[in-house]
Amino acid sequence: MHDFCFTIPYGLVIMIGGVIGYLKKGSVASLGGGVGTGLVLIFAGSLSLRAFSKGKNSFLVLAIETVCAIVLTFVMGQRYMQTSKIMPAGIVAGIRSNVLTIMFSCSAFMTLFYLYKISTGGNHIPAKAE
Repeated sequence: MHDFCFTIPYGLVIMIGGVIGYLKKGSVASLGGGVGTGLVLIFAGSLSLRAFSKGKNSFLVLAIETVCAIVLTFVMGQRYMQTSKIMPAGIVAGIRSNVLTIMFSCSAFMTLFYLYKISTGGNHIPAKAE
């Protein structure tokens, strides 16, 4: 699976989450952080897709995607520890809930996925048939 297959939907989810946070609580920080990070992720996913279609790998884009996911996981994990609210911080960070179920979130999953992609050499470009 290629990183852009997950990055573009992940960016959309983060962006929508920021808009929902603003609409429900009036949080400008949610709006700016969610929409800003979401747009960066969508742009990075688009660059990765473009590089893949040209038969190239983009490690810089993969690094940007990884940093975004790590930062979101860290920030939302801290917010969960301060507030103990599952929504949105616990879900975004992937923290365990009181119902003894582990909520694997977008950011924690994506961090692991991006680290896996980095460790395996990025997107595998298929050989051209002759």
